Amino acid sequence: MSTINSPANNPSDSNPVYDLIVVGSGFAIPRSRERPRKSSHSGRWTPAFFRLDKNNKFDSDFKNEMKAYCEKLEAEVPNTVKFLLDLQYQDERNVYLGFNTGQNFAKGEGGGHAIILKLFKHILSFPNVDIMWETNAEQLLTQDDGTICGVKVRKNDGHFAKVFGEQVMLSCGGFEGNREMPYGRLGRYVGPRAEQLGLVAPGLKYNTGFGLKMGLQVGAATAGSFHGLHCELVDTRSSKPEATVWGHSFGIVVNEQSKRFYDEGNRSLFATCEVIAYETWRDQRQKAYFITDAPIMDRFRPGWVYDTTDLDPEKGDTIEDLAVKLGLVPQALKKTVDEYNASINGKEFNPMILDGKSTFGLTPNKTNWAAPIKVAPFYGYPLTAKIVFTFGGLKDFTAPVNSAGCIKMRVRLPENLTPSVNRQRSTMLSDVLHSVDLPENLPHEILSLGEPIEGIEVRDF
Repeated sequence: MSTINSPANNPSDSNPVYDLIVVGSGFAIPRSRERPRKSSHSGRWTPAFFRLDKNNKFDSDFKNEMKAYCEKLEAEVPNTVKFLLDLQYQDERNVYLGFNTGQNFAKGEGGGHAIILKLFKHILSFPNVDIMWETNAEQLLTQDDGTICGVKVRKNDGHFAKVFGEQVMLSCGGFEGNREMPYGRLGRYVGPRAEQLGLVAPGLKYNTGFGLKMGLQVGAATAGSFHGLHCELVDTRSSKPEATVWGHSFGIVVNEQSKRFYDEGNRSLFATCEVIAYETWRDQRQKAYFITDAPIMDRFRPGWVYDTTDLDPEKGDTIEDLAVKLGLVPQALKKTVDEYNASINGKEFNPMILDGKSTFGLTPNKTNWAAPIKVAPFYGYPLTAKIVFTFGGLKDFTAPVNSAGCIKMRVRLPENLTPSVNRQRSTMLSDVLHSVDLPENLPHEILSLGEPIEGIEVRDF
């Protein structure tokens, strides 16, 4: 491989020059680079939740988290959604979503896999689209003046080739799949024991940070928080991708010693799911246990809150019976549940609002939704944290900026390579798909590059 300082050969008649080269897969323009059964690192696994109201308007409150970034999202989302007409809408009647969307809950029918197949079908309708699969992007090509003019790739026969284009989009994910210790990027940036974080979807193993590396090699500046990540609590027993247990807010979560360690009701479900998972990994040896009772399960099941996993919860006629099934000390769990029940105030339980039904005298207290755990049978899930995506990326808004603050034209960077970082970090697909162009705006010629993906069944988050 030539060094980054060696200028690429200028395009010639023997090398076609594409309008756009897309490195990667998932939901970036044009949202595909493989055969349909092999598309997407993580996008195909997402349940495809959208932060939209009934008029396909983006949650206007979310822009306050990162004003400039989210105002751009607010403007782009309605047109984006016009391209995805097969959405299934419902009003969420059991969970306070924390969105300014009137409790509207939009979900792509068929999840991310269906969306990717729809986009792929559209792209393949253009006769001048070329797709290279089983091909790795290795390096951005530059002309003598530093202008990016294409990508150096390694073909499936092991040989290098040069692909030239007017613009290059790096849409190949973060570095959550780069796990080797002690030299893997995940361990280097996120910290010790990062290798203990499983991947929420199998395609994430291909997100090794190569796109970040290519951008940095040509002087792109970094953005976001390289030590940060989005993770979720998943069912420890399940081998299913995205076996997330979402309803931690409506019971208690304990560690191996049957001690609560987090305020399960301090904010909305989607605002806290990441933080409690992060603390499970960082401070609780990757082991946590959700405990609740019959009224909660009767209210929320069946449904996405507890049925994203493919396994039924553990069940016991007493708290002690449940503890045995979860591998906890029965007396210790009973003590924690009794103390919790005795500390709950008299307010009415209402999962549709921040209800103020809280505890007192506990460490930590529970701020909302402190429903008593008294009615048999009792239910529980063993939980562990799994990584969804990393927060470190390359700086971009309308064009990438190098480390000296100068514009580096001709590289486009969608989400996950241009991260927004906050503790209400979105699990909503509407925050990712905003860079999809409408059909009439799709580039005339697209070359999509990337490594082959295993043909596995649907999901992510």
